[in-house]
Amino acid sequence: MANDDENGGKTTIARLKTRPLERNLALARLGMGAGAKIALHSLSNIFRGEISRTSADRRFYAEQAQVLADELGQLKGSVMKAGQMLSLYAQYFLPEEAVAVLATLQDSSMPVAWSGVAPQLELALGARTLRELDIDHTPIAAASLGQAHRARRRSDGLELVVKIQYPGVASAIDSDLKTLSRLIVASRLTPKNFDLTPIFAEVREMLLRECDYGQERVWTEDFARRLADDPRYQVPRVLPEYSAGTVLTTTFESGCSVQDARVRALPQARRDALGQAFAEIFLREFFEWRMVQTDPHFGNYRVRLDEAGQDRLVLLDFGATRAYTAEFVRDYALIVRGALSGDAPTVGLGATAIGLIGADFPASALQAFAAMCAQIVEPFVPERAPPAQLNARGAYRFGGSDLPMRISQMAAKNALSLSFQVPPREIVFLHRRLAGVFIALATLGAEIDLRKPLARTLSAIALQQS
Repeated sequence: MANDDENGGKTTIARLKTRPLERNLALARLGMGAGAKIALHSLSNIFRGEISRTSADRRFYAEQAQVLADELGQLKGSVMKAGQMLSLYAQYFLPEEAVAVLATLQDSSMPVAWSGVAPQLELALGARTLRELDIDHTPIAAASLGQAHRARRRSDGLELVVKIQYPGVASAIDSDLKTLSRLIVASRLTPKNFDLTPIFAEVREMLLRECDYGQERVWTEDFARRLADDPRYQVPRVLPEYSAGTVLTTTFESGCSVQDARVRALPQARRDALGQAFAEIFLREFFEWRMVQTDPHFGNYRVRLDEAGQDRLVLLDFGATRAYTAEFVRDYALIVRGALSGDAPTVGLGATAIGLIGADFPASALQAFAAMCAQIVEPFVPERAPPAQLNARGAYRFGGSDLPMRISQMAAKNALSLSFQVPPREIVFLHRRLAGVFIALATLGAEIDLRKPLARTLSAIALQQS
């Protein structure tokens, strides 16, 4: 049930459905509605011609996915987060109309009224500890698993952010995923006989990780320690005395969105510096530290503008951090090195080692895949880029790049998708972040040369192996 009165006039969810029975009933009603619509759609198709039938199918898939997305947004918790994660895999087995709708779950989430989260906070920290804080009841951010509130420590005025996990989220994971899996099958959004089990197993693992605020605290402190001496970055400080299993409190770090007009109006040099920082932190995370914050949502990155021009990236929310093995990074680096040098066998060696392709991958498909990889690394090899893509200094102009479109066209032309299975989870989440880096650089209109940063990180791998 939504409420417009509390929370400063913004629409909120007054009460979460936290008990497994009521959550299952909500999804069951959705499933029954989907079944009735499928029967009607199938009957209607008997009387349609082939062209109109295809058009009707596309509308039907979009409508089914929209109904599913709307209900997941109301339920929140693990079932909504699972919908978000499924949108990452969906391109491999769902109609494109359904993928587009599920992707919207990444961008919007209705907050829960303060009365719905306050008991969880008091249970976690205790009434005595809470009296030390003055907490704004209107959240500054709301997601699928929890929401964040501004706060101030009364003793010294320290500005804080209190992240509160929604009640019952962790305990509902298994029930939610089981019901959601059945619902997706019932909605006929997946191909016939498609096995969702391995995908849902991976989603479950990620959900458990993101519900572990203790581990998120460790990741946050680790990033803060690694970046303490780099003035380009700011990581919030964790306050353990105001943190618990379902609550994580950090210092409030000011900043504006990457999409803010003030950022877009910065001189080219300052936007380039921010873009360089965006790219380099990703390269260091993956190739050097082997731990990547895999959620590229712009809400997890802020820009702190400085009158002297020493702008900073504020890094937030490390719950989606994923650790990678040295072997995986080494094998992925083979793909990168092969792509940089145009060496198809090296690309194939690395892709096979990480499970992206099988040993029976057709030779023609491997050549096409290697050519696509060579084009993907275009920003790191400027001489391969179209002349219009480079500025006078030879730096890559991300703002006007049509590289993603060219890659998609190349993949479609060579029917590469026919030779791939659903990729390993490490790849899915890594490439989500990599795509986010490209979008950030394009948003900034950055014009930078990334050859040296990449060479430096690849050299670091070689040193680690020697």
